[in-house]
Amino acid sequence: MCLVLIGWKARPGLELVVAANRDEAYDRPTAVSGWWPDAPNLLAGRDLREGGTWLGVAREGRLAAVTNVRGRGAVVPGAPSRGHLVRDFLLSRQTAEAYALRLQAEADRYPAFNLLLFDGQDLLALSNQASGLRRLEPGVWGFSNGVLDEPWPKTEAGTRALRRLLDERVPAPDDLLDLLSDDRPAPDDALPDTGVGMEAERLLSPILTRTAAYGTRSSTAVLWTSAGAVSWAELQRDPGSEGGGVVRYSFRLELS
Repeated sequence: MCLVLIGWKARPGLELVVAANRDEAYDRPTAVSGWWPDAPNLLAGRDLREGGTWLGVAREGRLAAVTNVRGRGAVVPGAPSRGHLVRDFLLSRQTAEAYALRLQAEADRYPAFNLLLFDGQDLLALSNQASGLRRLEPGVWGFSNGVLDEPWPKTEAGTRALRRLLDERVPAPDDLLDLLSDDRPAPDDALPDTGVGMEAERLLSPILTRTAAYGTRSSTAVLWTSAGAVSWAELQRDPGSEGGGVVRYSFRLELS
């Protein structure tokens, strides 16, 4: 997952709005989002190599998402998958704060990550990089492959677009999918330097990324109302999928 945009209590009637693109190697086996047979209260896509996920919602009123942080930290062979961080939180009964505090003690075991945790009460962002653990206030937030608040072209473009959309109206899921379809590259003077070279930075800079072997595999929109109704839409973008169609789910949270 390489871009997560969040509107938390950013418009009356909406608890949470999430627009997210998952960028990944095209050959990594993946299951389209759905209710997991072995965890029927969990709605998410699934990484079939490691068993985790990049974004998911639990019926009990929980949401989590993860991105990698590019150019930070060495990749350790045998390190646990970042997708387990999302899966394990959604399957747990811990608050976002309790889960994050427990994870901090072992966060360095994982490759560099940004993790978003929402338990229905608190929205937290945790990174095993410089930004550490933060409690987010209501508003519009975003992170991609830089740490929270680090200038990053696709994050800044995405948060501006989401803020503008929420100012105009209550969005539909397809409005969020349209926002995630912007494939315009950032100007060279705005590109970060993560050690991959200028050409690669340019290719990876749009909200919607396409390269020969890697790019945006799916776009996901989540609308979570203050009344506990959730709408989920995921657009498949794998090469050769001819758009892949959109899978949609609507349900009510099972809040205790």
